[in-house]
Amino acid sequence: MKEKVLEEKKQVVEEIKEKVNKAQGVVLVDYRGLNVEELTELRRNYRKAGVDYKVYKNTMMRFAFKDAGLEEFNQHLTGPNAVAFGFEDPIQAAKITEEFAKNHDKLEIKAGIVDGKIIGIEEVKNLASLPSKEILIAQALGGLNAPITGFANVLQGTIRKLVYALNAVKEKQEAQEAQEA
Repeated sequence: MKEKVLEEKKQVVEEIKEKVNKAQGVVLVDYRGLNVEELTELRRNYRKAGVDYKVYKNTMMRFAFKDAGLEEFNQHLTGPNAVAFGFEDPIQAAKITEEFAKNHDKLEIKAGIVDGKIIGIEEVKNLASLPSKEILIAQALGGLNAPITGFANVLQGTIRKLVYALNAVKEKQEAQEAQEA
């Protein structure tokens, strides 16, 4: 019986470690004081954004974070904790957590991990204030597109002036030919 329990615990530790390694963004929260409806709303918000939210025992998380090379993260594992794993976007987990915490002061952000780097509460809040990945890409592409558009307009203006000049030369030659004839 002990072997079965030990094997189950090892599987949970491995699951957490896998999620930590795959996640682009991780947020650790203390959910004490939230009622069932609030927790359900929080889980729904995470699910809509493709963020995995789960409550694990601190001892299991300690082993997993140590195995993942993030042992310093264990200092934040006090009291009841839940973890939000953002796999597609490093900002999503932080953004949803911060927005929810604004309206529910019982939810406490404790720490986060972005691209394997441990960040504090303020950094999680700063991360949450960034635009989403799609918006950042659109802004970057817009910034790249502006010089190209400007260059095209300059070329168009230059070509237009050349056409006017050539047309003026043509009209002048036609006028000279008409006078000579």
